[in-house]
Amino acid sequence: MKHTVDKTSLKNQQNAYRALARKLPEIVFTDDESCFRASLDNLRLSFLPDVVIRVDSADQVGTVLKLANRYGISVTPRGAGSSATGSAVPIHGGWVLDLSQLNSVHIDAVGRIATVGPGVVTAELQAAVEAQGLFFPPDPSSKKYCTLGGNVACNAGGMRCLKYGVTRDYVLGLEGFMADGSPFQYGLPLKKYVSGLNLRDLLIGSEGTLGVITSINLKLIPKPEKRWTAMFAFKSEAAALKAVVGLFKAGVSPSILEFLDRQSVGCAERYTGKVVFDEHSRSSILLIELDGSPTEVRTQRKRLLDYMEGKALAQRQARTESAAEKLWQVRRTCSQSMFSIADTKLNEDVVVPLEKQAELIRYTIALKKEIGLATPTFGHAGDGNLHVHIMYDRGSKADAKKAKAGIKKLMQKVVDLGGVITGEHGVGLAKAPFMSMQHSNAEIAQMKAVKAAMDPKGILNPGKIFEPFEVWNHDYVEVTMPWDHR
Repeated sequence: MKHTVDKTSLKNQQNAYRALARKLPEIVFTDDESCFRASLDNLRLSFLPDVVIRVDSADQVGTVLKLANRYGISVTPRGAGSSATGSAVPIHGGWVLDLSQLNSVHIDAVGRIATVGPGVVTAELQAAVEAQGLFFPPDPSSKKYCTLGGNVACNAGGMRCLKYGVTRDYVLGLEGFMADGSPFQYGLPLKKYVSGLNLRDLLIGSEGTLGVITSINLKLIPKPEKRWTAMFAFKSEAAALKAVVGLFKAGVSPSILEFLDRQSVGCAERYTGKVVFDEHSRSSILLIELDGSPTEVRTQRKRLLDYMEGKALAQRQARTESAAEKLWQVRRTCSQSMFSIADTKLNEDVVVPLEKQAELIRYTIALKKEIGLATPTFGHAGDGNLHVHIMYDRGSKADAKKAKAGIKKLMQKVVDLGGVITGEHGVGLAKAPFMSMQHSNAEIAQMKAVKAAMDPKGILNPGKIFEPFEVWNHDYVEVTMPWDHR
């Protein structure tokens, strides 16, 4: 979608572009392909920018922001574009600031700190630090493609959050530039730092609305010596989620604890043509990983298996890395397999208290019956972060209307259960309509006041978080992304 502007705004944009092209001619792009690629993220809504700027040094970021602030041009920071909520979509046009080339990595193995550019791919950092016997735990499902700048911007999580925490728990310091191009350094590559107000944590999860990050200091920990994986089948979602609570009460501390409802398992089985548990087709499933020293894993495994005796219908243990990978393939197949039942999905990464997960699943099953659309759900049951999907066919206006109504009801139910509308995807565009369900007017006013103080002209990633955006009123773009497997 291209934006229309009045004559005064158009002249201002032209003056801004000429100034930008004079200062940074080699990294400014306006061709159709560059603009289209920068127009959308994994939400698949396309809004064309006027300019794409592929910076290759931190100083260039400061130059871009000084010009943008002077002329009042919108700037949308971008990494890999793997955001599921539209955080990287330039809905007001303007300039897209592509940070993917800021991808330097420095590892201090003694201090156990990594200093990286925002364009570093998460999985590549993990491989580099593990080669030195260290570990960076946050593992979003898009880790082979997503960048650490985006992880910080959305406070990304992943399956290992249960034991190790989210991205915020590993950020020691951030460098970058404010909206007016002034440099900032919030924190340092130090384990202890309490000088001044903690503005570092304001930027984490702010989705590029408060400043642009050019360097990140990350805490590393020792790499676990051993891992062990097992899969358990249950007769119902309630039985599986009851086991989640029981495991913690029994003193089991998994590094990963994933849940799949029967709808999700059914999608995976149809998609692959294979039954996960031969005698228990379409059972609800828990996938569990333990890690630590060999002694810790051995002790935890016994405790886990003792608890599961008589509760699970069946189990499969992985005794090798390749066997573990086969078990995890069931979980990884879930998302793409859902497109076997409908061509469009609304994916909500909600979080509820652990003991409320069973009630949430009862609600999603009832919602399926109420709206007549599939509601497959899977996710991180160990920390209450479940991915609820509503599947519908894009060509059916009736189904789209039912899906829209269903999502609103789901979000209200999550809040009523004491939960939150997003756990790791951020707000972006897709969750903006539900902010008023989660936060009071006073809370939102305070957030906007912080935004106004740090970005007075409102140029940084405008339209995100605070402006209700009806995603279902816009057409999705049929385009293949690098991380697509469907």
